[in-house]
Amino acid sequence: MLSRSSFTSLVVGMFAVYVAHTCWVMYGIVYTRPCPAAGGGGAAAGCVWPYLARRPKLQLSVYTTTRSSIGAESNIDLILNVEDFDIESKFERTVNVSVPKKTRNNGTLYAYIFLHHAGILPWHDSKQVHVVSPLTTYMVPKPEEINLLTGESATQQIEAEKQTNALDEPVSHWRSRLTLNVMVEDFVFDGSSLPADVHRYMKMVQLGKTVHYLPILFIDQLSNRVKDLMVINRSTTELPLTVSYDKISLGKLRFWIHMQDAVYSLQQFGFSEKDADEVKGIFVDTNLYFLALTFFVAAFHLLFDFLAFKNDISFWKKKRSMIGMSTKAVLWRCFSTVVIFLFLLDEQTSLLVLIPAGIGAAIELWKVKKALKMTIKWQGLRPKIQFGTYNDSEKKTEEYDTQAMKYLSYLLYPLCIGGACYSLLNVKYKSWYSWLINSFVNGVYAFGFLFMLPQLFVNYKMKSVAHLPWKAFTYKAFNTFIDDIFAFIITMPTSHRLACFRDDVVFLVYLYQRWLYPVDKSRVNEYGECYEEKPKKKAHRE
Repeated sequence: MLSRSSFTSLVVGMFAVYVAHTCWVMYGIVYTRPCPAAGGGGAAAGCVWPYLARRPKLQLSVYTTTRSSIGAESNIDLILNVEDFDIESKFERTVNVSVPKKTRNNGTLYAYIFLHHAGILPWHDSKQVHVVSPLTTYMVPKPEEINLLTGESATQQIEAEKQTNALDEPVSHWRSRLTLNVMVEDFVFDGSSLPADVHRYMKMVQLGKTVHYLPILFIDQLSNRVKDLMVINRSTTELPLTVSYDKISLGKLRFWIHMQDAVYSLQQFGFSEKDADEVKGIFVDTNLYFLALTFFVAAFHLLFDFLAFKNDISFWKKKRSMIGMSTKAVLWRCFSTVVIFLFLLDEQTSLLVLIPAGIGAAIELWKVKKALKMTIKWQGLRPKIQFGTYNDSEKKTEEYDTQAMKYLSYLLYPLCIGGACYSLLNVKYKSWYSWLINSFVNGVYAFGFLFMLPQLFVNYKMKSVAHLPWKAFTYKAFNTFIDDIFAFIITMPTSHRLACFRDDVVFLVYLYQRWLYPVDKSRVNEYGECYEEKPKKKAHRE
């Protein structure tokens, strides 16, 4: 008991250190130490001054080309020109961009954004700054959905066949948004300790005795979302591009650079464009204060997930008897968890949701093996499965369990079959497998809480909840309420989002039963443990 408690304390301590370290790192990102000699003014040694403090007259020009590098104004197209560019004024403009034949044949089209002095061409201005961004990306298109019974028209079927043949091949997509930022703070950097994240975006010039940094132009790649992508067809000759601009502070710029680097690292580790898009949505679709709250919520969710898994595994590892435990509830919970995992996999849900669901499914399969007292013995290369026997108390629990499932079957099976038939007639799916998984998961989401009722019925019949893993339940309850918050942050199927709120009701019923049937701690439990010894009564003297 001491070792388990020490391990939990160690995990909680490491979690606290991790949160404190992250807060310190975030503070270091948001706060930048200014040049200490800048207060005296003049040509302070070692300071790097902002060129924008001179208030130059600027112009913004956006060009497109199929080449990744350009040296002069050849083979490029001007798509946007903003004269008298005001760095303090926000704007958004939509332009039509001609798509070259090379781009239509799965080539790449680049956007070159120049910030230069007004009235001077960018390549003639020694103090111009520019950034490059691809306007195309490669991604596997979303599979076509069809009505499995009625089918579609001939034209639609031909198009669907074409898409099915090239379903696994990435095709060119158009980024319909281009978001630009300029760091507008008149911040004086210390030349001896320039932040590495901003340094790579800075261009220095020597003006007299002082060193200045030119305007920091930044492309917000986090704003490039999957929902804004458009498939480029061979017949496409022109596509819309929305160019938006807004000023940005130094702290937010540094934070955004780190976030973009983090998303890029995820993609290098194998995250798909869609998975990276889920992470982008967390940063782009919420303000910074809500983002900070999201971080702490996610951190605690991770901690409670770990502690819940640990205590659940510890409880079932020691489990030798199924007295008071609903075997059918364990089986249905395992079935539900596996179906939900397959559904999330079919829907290409974010890995942030998919990975915990997969771990949970593996644990539920292991719990079924424990509940059925299964042992696997190998006879050569052939496995032989053996099931254990139940004692009289376990058989009594099994009777209550069977009785509860009998009542539930009258309601559950017609609802699930009716829902599956309705969806087959009225909803489009990618394949018969997709329909089958969706039918199962809709039954699990809509009526999954009914699978937990046999355990509630067994608790009611036995007037006890001492046999339940309450530590794991407590951590899962915390996570359930945290999931309610995540339901509005992370993109997930609507049915999965509603299921988060459904679980709240189930945990409240369990809590009510715990209050209704208090645990007698002086009673020996199924492990042979006794938490409180009853005081021995003195012998009565005659």
